[in-house]
Amino acid sequence: MEELNFIMPLWASIPFVIMLLAIAIGPLVASKWWDHNRNKLIISLALATPTAIFLIMNGLSGHLEDTVLLDYIPFIVLLCSLFVITGGIHISGDIKAKPSINTLFLAIGYVLASLMGTTGAAMLLIRPLITTNQQRKHTTHTILFFIAAVANCGGLLTPLGDPPLFLLYLRGTPFTWFFNLLPEWAFTGALLLLVYFVIDSYFYKKEDWVNLSADTREVKKIKITGSINFIYLIGVVLSVAFINSGTIPEMGAEDAPIWLKFFREIVLLAMIGLSLYTTKKSVRADNKFSWAPIIEVAYLFLGIFITMTPALIWLSQHAASFGITKPWQFVYSTGALSAFLDNTPTAVAFYNVALGLVNSGQAIPEIAGVPELLLRGICVGAVFFGSMTYIGNGPNFMVKSIAEESGIKMPSFFGYMFKFSLIILLPIYILVQLLFL
Repeated sequence: MEELNFIMPLWASIPFVIMLLAIAIGPLVASKWWDHNRNKLIISLALATPTAIFLIMNGLSGHLEDTVLLDYIPFIVLLCSLFVITGGIHISGDIKAKPSINTLFLAIGYVLASLMGTTGAAMLLIRPLITTNQQRKHTTHTILFFIAAVANCGGLLTPLGDPPLFLLYLRGTPFTWFFNLLPEWAFTGALLLLVYFVIDSYFYKKEDWVNLSADTREVKKIKITGSINFIYLIGVVLSVAFINSGTIPEMGAEDAPIWLKFFREIVLLAMIGLSLYTTKKSVRADNKFSWAPIIEVAYLFLGIFITMTPALIWLSQHAASFGITKPWQFVYSTGALSAFLDNTPTAVAFYNVALGLVNSGQAIPEIAGVPELLLRGICVGAVFFGSMTYIGNGPNFMVKSIAEESGIKMPSFFGYMFKFSLIILLPIYILVQLLFL
C-alpha cells in the first residue's frame, strides 16, 4: 500500500477538520450565505484542491483516485437514485392523529428507512405526518421522535439505510451482514416507539376538545400517487445487493472495462431516468421536489471525501496508539463525532482505526478486514448517534425545516439536545450498548 512508504503528517488533516466545522457552524452563524449551494462548492474546492495537490506530490494519487472513483461516485449516484425515486412518490390524505396512528406512522417509517434510506423515508412521510397532526396543538415531540426513528435509527439494517453503512459496504462488508444488526435495530425501535406512544398519549389528553373534534371531522382518505416508483426502488435494492464484485467477480478485476466497473451505477442511473420519465410532473410538484438538496450533498461531500483521505491514512497508521480496542469504545467514539460532525466520514474514520488495529497485530479480521464486534460498534454509533443533534445526519435539518415551514415550533440546536436527545435518546443508546456491545 502506498501509505506504508509515506508517513502521513497530522497537519494534512486540517482541511478535513475545517470542512466539517464549516458544515457544522455555517448554518448557525452565516445561514443566508450558507444557503447558496454555490458557496458550499467554493468551500469544498478551496479545501479539496490543496489536499489533492498534496496527495499527488507525495505519490498518493492512487488513494485520491480510489476516493473519487470508488467512494464518491457510487455514494452520490446511490443517494441521487433514492432521492429522485422517493421524490416521485406522493402520499396525500388526513387521518385521525391518535397516538396509535402516529406511532404506526413512525413504525412504518422505521421499517422503510432501511429499504429506501433515511432521507427517502423521511421525505416521503414527513408531510403526511404533519398533515395528519395539523389540527393538534402539541406536535413538536412527534417531529423530534420522527427525526430519531425515521431519519436515523431505522436505517441500520442495510447499506441503503444510511450513507455510512453504504461506504462500509463499499469497503467489503457483505450486503446481508447488516441484517445481523437486527437485535439492536429491533430493540431500539421498540423502545423509541413505546416511549413516543406514552408521551403522545399524555399530550393527546391535553388537547382541546375543539382540536380533536376538528381532527375527526377533517379526515381524508390516504392516497398514494407515483406508485410505479416502488418498482424502481426495488431495482435499486437489488442492484446494490447483487451488482458487486462478490456476485460478479469480473467487476473487481483491475483490467475490467469501465462500464463493468461501474455497472451498478449505470443501472442506478437508468432507474433515475425511468423515474423522471414515467412520473407525472404534478406528483413531484405536490412533493415540492427540488434538485437543491442533492446538489448540496454532492458539493459538500466532494470536499469531505477528498479532504478526509489524509485523515484516513493517518488514522490507519496510528490506530494502535489510540487505546480504542473494545466494541463499546467504538460505539461512543464513533457516536460522539457522528453527533457533532457527520456520521458518514466518522464511520469511515473509525473503520480505518479498526483496520489499523488489525494491521498492528492486535486483532483478528472477520468482516471487511476488521473484527465483527468492532464493525457492529461503528455501525451502531454512526447511525444511532447521528440523531443526537440536528447536524449529525443530513435528513435532520431537512425535517426540521419542513416542520417549521408548516408552523411547528422546533427547539434550537442546543434545545434539541437538552430537551430531547440527551434525556431520551442517550439513555436508550447506552442501554443498547450495555445489552449488545
